[in-house]
Amino acid sequence: MSRALLLVEDDPDARTSLERTLTREGYTCIVAASVEEALDAARKAPFLHVVVTDVVLGADDRGGVRLIGLLRAAGVSAPIILITAFAALDNVKRGLNEGASYLLEKPFRAAELLDVIRRVSAEPRDVGYLVDRALAGAGLTEKEQAIARLVLKGLTSAEIARLESNSDKTIRQHLTRVYQKLGVSSRAELFHHVFPW
Repeated sequence: MSRALLLVEDDPDARTSLERTLTREGYTCIVAASVEEALDAARKAPFLHVVVTDVVLGADDRGGVRLIGLLRAAGVSAPIILITAFAALDNVKRGLNEGASYLLEKPFRAAELLDVIRRVSAEPRDVGYLVDRALAGAGLTEKEQAIARLVLKGLTSAEIARLESNSDKTIRQHLTRVYQKLGVSSRAELFHHVFPW
């Protein structure tokens, strides 16, 4: 699986330098210079491994902090690293309260950032993260993703049919396509695919 990384940095030189370093380390960088560009990129990416964002984005001195809440609301569960030249206690509190995994103070060496990325990426994830990761890139339609998520919550086809206002047969057809796209052949295999332990 590709390690997609969303890099949000408004300074073109810093962005280019970070992108070059991260690409050398095997990350597929999706770059953005603003909150709006970052949200658009996140919506288009099937799965993000990690997000690295500056706190100050253009004239918005808390853009990176604001971005955290917006990404979480958009369903992005990847760890988020905030980078800032001003590690004021207020920014640290706000960033961590919004859901940042780490705050890295500028200036930093590339090796420091890479170490932080490895650490936050290795931390245990919640169930939503595991489901997002397993379903990402499989080419599932919105309906198929919704059905897969309901199956993973333990609902039967009949229960999903009632909930989705569809026939049991229609749900089973969608489920067959989900299995095909994920390379599994049963609910048990689907669970093992998502939760491999």
